[in-house]
Amino acid sequence: MQRLTEQIIEHATRLPEGTPVAAKSLLHLGNRAAVDQALSRLAGRGKLLRAGRGVYLLPVTSRFGTRAPSVEQAVEAIAAQRGEVIVSSGAAAANSLGLTTQVPVRSVYLTSGRSRKMSLGKQIVELRHAPRWQLAMPHRPAGQAVRALAWLGPEKADAALRTLKRKLPPATFSELVAAAPQLPTWLARSIGKVAHG
Repeated sequence: MQRLTEQIIEHATRLPEGTPVAAKSLLHLGNRAAVDQALSRLAGRGKLLRAGRGVYLLPVTSRFGTRAPSVEQAVEAIAAQRGEVIVSSGAAAANSLGLTTQVPVRSVYLTSGRSRKMSLGKQIVELRHAPRWQLAMPHRPAGQAVRALAWLGPEKADAALRTLKRKLPPATFSELVAAAPQLPTWLARSIGKVAHG
């Protein structure tokens, strides 16, 4: 019979890159204590990366050596596995929409789940719990605009919205206007002022 550690590695290699390996998904191989111990041993030997409490990732091996999976793939996989909405932070959204030239130094994502940190190799990824309105329209440009505006705050919202009205396709800006009732009063007011002004 195969050893538990070998069975875990075999299981992990069949998963897409960045998919977390959690003890709960391995209970068919052995009891919880044995699985936890095997995961810990594998992380100690460098066969798995410990991304956070109870979350392990298989490192990616290429001809250049071993590296952690990409942050985007790991975050997407965790969102799918845990049933959470996880989106890029307001700072990253503002940067990608051209509303700021500041490049976020840290990898921060907003989540519908609890706040926590993950380590992917040498990189720390922060998952911050966010209110539902900041997670609206995930993976859509209008949702990115909402997160960017939330990050910029009430003082800069009007100017940013005028820029977005010029830059975004009309359908995307209309989607943002349609979402205004779900947003905080200050943001809904700014959207209305720019959309109908």
